Formats: sequence, structure tokens, C-alpha cells
Amino acid sequence: MAAVRPPRRCVLVTVLLLAVAACTACTADPGPDRTATSDAGASATVTATGAGPTRAEGTATPPADGPVTAPTVAGLPDAAAAVMATPPYASGQWALSVRDLNTGEQVIDLNAHTLFQPGSVVKTYSTGAAWQEFGPGSTVVTPVKRTGEIVDGTLDGDLILVGMGDLTLGGRTRPDGTVDFTDLDHNDANGIPGATLTPEDPLTGLDDLAAQVRAAGVETVSGDVIVDDRLWEPHALENGPVSPIVVNQNVLDLTTTPAAVGEVAASELRPRVSPWAVESRVRTVAAGGSTAITVSSPDERTVVLTGTIAADSPPVVNIHAFADPARFARTAFIEALQRAGVAVTTDPLAPNPGGDLPPVAAVTALAPVAELTSLTFEQEARYVLKISYNLGAETFVCRLAVAAGSTTCSDGLARAAGIWSAAGLDPKGAVLIDGSGLPGNLITADNQVELQTIMASRPDAAAWRSAMPALGVDGSLALVQKDSPARGKVVGKTGTLGAEDLFNQRFLLPSKALGGYIDTAGGRRFAFAVIATDSVFADIQGVFAANDDVGRVVAAIQQAY
Repeated sequence: MAAVRPPRRCVLVTVLLLAVAACTACTADPGPDRTATSDAGASATVTATGAGPTRAEGTATPPADGPVTAPTVAGLPDAAAAVMATPPYASGQWALSVRDLNTGEQVIDLNAHTLFQPGSVVKTYSTGAAWQEFGPGSTVVTPVKRTGEIVDGTLDGDLILVGMGDLTLGGRTRPDGTVDFTDLDHNDANGIPGATLTPEDPLTGLDDLAAQVRAAGVETVSGDVIVDDRLWEPHALENGPVSPIVVNQNVLDLTTTPAAVGEVAASELRPRVSPWAVESRVRTVAAGGSTAITVSSPDERTVVLTGTIAADSPPVVNIHAFADPARFARTAFIEALQRAGVAVTTDPLAPNPGGDLPPVAAVTALAPVAELTSLTFEQEARYVLKISYNLGAETFVCRLAVAAGSTTCSDGLARAAGIWSAAGLDPKGAVLIDGSGLPGNLITADNQVELQTIMASRPDAAAWRSAMPALGVDGSLALVQKDSPARGKVVGKTGTLGAEDLFNQRFLLPSKALGGYIDTAGGRRFAFAVIATDSVFADIQGVFAANDDVGRVVAAIQQAY
């Protein structure tokens, strides 16, 4: 495995739209501000009751009482202005840009040219650039190469599984060829209670490759099995390294089910790959009690779960992320080969011998014995945007870097800027330090509207639009304005940054943002972006309040035009 650069920061997850979690310290150094990025990521501890509640009205107490002057902005509906004038937003600012896609009319303009942090709305920049570069119908092919000849069923050499940045590696493909996802994805399970798993076998792609190896006449591998993860230099994000090899998003899923009160809860591990096992020390407490589960791993073979689970709680999903995805993928592939009837003489539990690989050009020239084609980019983008998958968006940036001839992922951002500039977007309307939306990124609301306007003019505009969450329907907007007439009439990418105010024991949202499209009640089509900055709430329930409030602002605009 290539050396992994240390993370720029440790990121905590706050609750976005679907559940509530206590803010907890990061397992690594969180930095002095303990800033959280929402819509994706994970921390080490989950605190919840039952299945994880939706927003409870009245619990997000504003930080101060007293009237707040409603903004006077041309074109802004009174209902939207009333939301924006509530106390939690008194110390911050709003940015709002709304443009008619058919006429080009600027319908609403409020601080639209000021740079603000957008959180995961940044994913529209990384994903949109890759969409243009590769095309929504493009795919990635993951090969298995061999270094020797096959003689009487024995491969006199090595098998090399080459990581190409396939986000799902066959582990989330529905029978119709589309990607499967849940509104609260397992990647966020440690930070957000209520995550659920898709039914597909995460090892499906590896089993497919192994079956092809056997069909190619290989009965025994006399050499080694190696994962080549040199497509780009892996770099650390908040939930493990961004690696070219991805098996089950490079996490183990751990599902805990309550037992009788006082007894140890049962825990199940998925996927089952040696030598990994789960040890549950989670105690079942009375119905209505606290569900708080902590994940740790004392070695490279055991995941330990500690804490409590309420007797009336549904099964709780946690994850353990791998520090070395290549090593896990190697073991999982060797076991897949064995299931397919291929004998492997090497130690399946040994570290990945990546240093023994031939030069990259030599591996590229080797004959493949198996190949796995990824989902289309459209489906990969759908997965990234719907559930706000940080590592997925970063992978797109890395793939852009590779397309530009670099193995340094940050070079993918420069490539993205060139792509957007050629499409007509002024890249200086954004300051990007990554492709996922960590703290430190900045955009103007107008720049986001211009991005969405450009994408709306493409022949594949409908596919791009459907890849984003729909208000009150799915993904990170599933529970926002579900009962509004605007339900399903607004699609957009969410973004949330959150942090604890330790001085006052409050909760700060440096940013709550949404950018996308509105189909108005009167039949008009708008591109829009809305950003609320530095809102302050009494507790973490303010995340729900802010999500609902941004949804109410956009729904008011949808109904007014």
C-alpha cells in the first residue's frame, strides 16, 4: 500500500436530516474548534434513544429572545423572510440566489456574491466536473492481472487485483443495474443513529472476479495475491483513506440487536472476512433507556462494541473503517478465490505485499484473467449526492487527477477548475480545498446557481437533476418538508457544518446550505442556492431546525412563483 498522507483535520459528524447524535470527541485529534461536517463522516460514539428520532418541535431553543427584523429583499416571499428573521439567525447572514432557467431573470439576490462556507454543496463541483469529464454513461473496469503462465491449472506467478476507483465494486448493484442506497447510509452510522444496510452482498464483485479467474483455467495460484493500489497516492479523510480499492466502502458493518434486560446484546458482522470478528460488550437496558455504542479495535482482527442498547431499540448499525483497505481487499479476494475453487498457497492474512509489484507500466501491460465493470458514473454520482458520501466525492477528484496524468489527488481540483471554466463557470466564485465539503471551502450563492444553470443546459440535465436528493422524498432531504406542497418539486445538494460552542454549551452551525432546482407552483423552473451562516441553537436539535428552516424558505419560494 502506498503511504497515506495524514489528514488535514479530524472531522466529527453531526446529525443532518434523519437522526440525532450527541457531539463526541474524535478518535483522532479534533483540533481546537471541534468542527463537524455534516451530510457524511463518522465519529466513534453514537448516542440515541430507540430508532433515532426525527426533529422534535420546540426542542431547538433559540439562543436569545427578542424580535429580529425580517430581511427586505426584492422577490423574497414574506413566508421565507419570516423564517430567515427568527432568533437563531440573528447573528449570522443569509445568502440567496434564485434564477429563472428559461428567461435568465434573477428572481432573488441576497448576498449572492459573497463567499460563504457551503458544506457538502461542494460535492456538486467535484461530481459535476467528473460528470463532464467522463460522461454519465462511463464506467470503470477493475482488472485482475497475472504475472506468469497457466500450466495444467496452476498459475506459475502472481494474481494482481488492480484498484481503479470503483466506488461499490459490485456490492450495491440492484438486479436492474442501478445503485442501491438507504437514506441514512452506513458510512455515517457511528455519528448518526438510524443507519440501515442495503440487502446486497458487499463481496459480490470479488466473487465475480474470482469466478472469472477459475473459468480462465486457474485452479491453483503458486505465487502471491496482491492488491495494486497505486493509481493515486491515498490520502486520509475523516473515515479512512481515499483509496483506489473499495470493498464495502472499506468498512465493516456491525449490527447490534438487544437481548433481555441485563444481558449482552448480540452483534453481527458484515461482510465476514477473516480474521475479523466482533466482540459485543453492549449491555441491554430497560425499554426507553439510553442506546450508546462505542466502537474500538485493539488489533487487526477484532472489533469491540461497548455501551448500552435499550430493550425496545431496533437493531443498531455501527461501522469500523479500515486503515489499510488494500490489506482487507487482499484477504477478501483470496477468500473469494477459495470459494470459487481456486487454491491459494500464500498466507491470506499477511499484509498486502504492494512493494513487490512490478512497475505500473508493466502491470498495465499484463494480460487480464478477470475484469469487473463498475456501475455507470451516473449511478455512482447518484450514490455520492443522495447520501453525501465524502470518500466518494474525493474519489472523483482523484480520478480527475489521474485523467490529467497525476497521482496526486489535489491536482484533480485544478483539473476540475479547468473543466468548469471551459463550461462557462467562473472558478473564482469558489475557493475549494477538497471535493467533499470540509470546513474551509467557500462559494458564492450565485456561483452555485451558475453551476446548476450550466448543468441544466446539458443534454443529460434530467439525469443530473435526478441524482440529487428530492425535498421530502429521499437521501439527505428525505425528512425535510415531507408534507409540504413543495415535496418532490425541489431537488438539491445539502450542506451542513456544525460545531459545539463549549463556552456557552450551545450548538453552532457555521453553515446550512442547499443548492439545486425548483419547479414552481406556477410552472417556472428555477436554479437556486441558499446558505445560512453562523446560526446558534441551544443544542444539537438545531440541526433539524436549520434543515427544516432552509426547506421552508425554498418551499415558500416554490409556492410563491
